[in-house]
Amino acid sequence: MSQTDEIEDSTAPLIEHLAELRNRLIHMVVAFLIGMIICFTVATPIFNFLTTPLCQVLADRGQDCDLIFISPQEGFFVAIKVSLLGGLILSFPYLATQVWRFVAPGLYKNEKGAFLPFLVASPFMFALGASFAFYVVTPLAYDFFLGFQQFGTEGEAITDGSAAPLSVVFQGSAQEYLNLTIKFIVAFGMCFQLPVLLTLMGKVGLVSAEGLKSVRKYAVVAILLLAALVTPPDVITQVILFVVVYGLYEISIMLVARGEVKREAKLRAEGYYDDDEDDPLMADFEGDEDDEEADDSKDK
Repeated sequence: MSQTDEIEDSTAPLIEHLAELRNRLIHMVVAFLIGMIICFTVATPIFNFLTTPLCQVLADRGQDCDLIFISPQEGFFVAIKVSLLGGLILSFPYLATQVWRFVAPGLYKNEKGAFLPFLVASPFMFALGASFAFYVVTPLAYDFFLGFQQFGTEGEAITDGSAAPLSVVFQGSAQEYLNLTIKFIVAFGMCFQLPVLLTLMGKVGLVSAEGLKSVRKYAVVAILLLAALVTPPDVITQVILFVVVYGLYEISIMLVARGEVKREAKLRAEGYYDDDEDDPLMADFEGDEDDEEADDSKDK
């Protein structure tokens, strides 16, 4: 076989993989568009559901839950953003299936068994983080923000010539509210991926439990910076995010350590792990024997 034929044979599988990747991407885009169109038809109920935390806080303060459009096109863009978020959530199971069907043929059986649980755990942890943000963090944040309202006394008679009491009340933009709420949901959903990511990295040997413990102080600083960047400038939300993410970091250390114990036990059972190699006394004894054999060879 000539060199040209060998090159053509080697490029054929690559072309087949690229063609399969193209087909998978087309299917994923179509599924996402279908989910987006479905959510666009019910964008108003979805948006009303997303306003639940704000409406609860306003109701506790005796205020009506009203949002406004500050530009003619704002209502359309709000519906588009709701459709994008809903379409992604609705089509995610199909998207994940397509990714798995493309990656799985290139994995060994044990690799499939190791990777599949993380593929299932990732959306679960994102949903858990998003729910925590929506039902716990978001109401606390809006309660903090709305605490800066200023109410004037209605019907108060002004007899001394002074100005009427100033009223500064909330009249929120629907788009600004949606942007902030989505930011909360996405930020906490991504932060809850930390145990999945670190455990997967530990399973493939990229990180270790001891290594994660040794950089714990740097992780604290990084988490503080993350809390300051992805949350509004209120202390309550930042503290909640820091406590949650740092707790997830500690959980990740325990999961990585547990994986290391299981991997070591498996190696011991298969005979790949030798206890004598880790014993310093045996290492010194073997070293002395090697020195004696070297001296004997010199005498000969």
